[in-house]
Amino acid sequence: MATKIRTNTNPRTVIRHSKKIRIRKKIKLQQGKIARLVVYRSNKFLYAQLVDDKKGATVVQANTSEKTFEGAKSQKNLEAAKTLGKLIGERALNAKVERVLFDRNGFEYHGRIKALAEGAREAGLKF
Repeated sequence: MATKIRTNTNPRTVIRHSKKIRIRKKIKLQQGKIARLVVYRSNKFLYAQLVDDKKGATVVQANTSEKTFEGAKSQKNLEAAKTLGKLIGERALNAKVERVLFDRNGFEYHGRIKALAEGAREAGLKF
């Protein structure tokens, strides 16, 4: 993760990047002890993955571009986000991970990010 931002970068990207750094500082205190649930939101899809920082590997991952979401009305609305949260929660519990750190990657805890987190909590993950 670069610490320097170019001058011609979109202002929204600059703000998200500074939030990401601030969040990462707080997460670093617990890093390695608990798996991290990393969320990324693009214009088309949502991505979520569980990362074990001790091993440096991804434990489980899920995204809305998978075949399970093909029949859905939309792959980027709140309903899809909540379903994705439940899916990643079930996969995490199958991998014997119960507690996670929620890394929202600089995105606001609002809308699709919040729906994904609530879906993961409903599935049984503890943040």
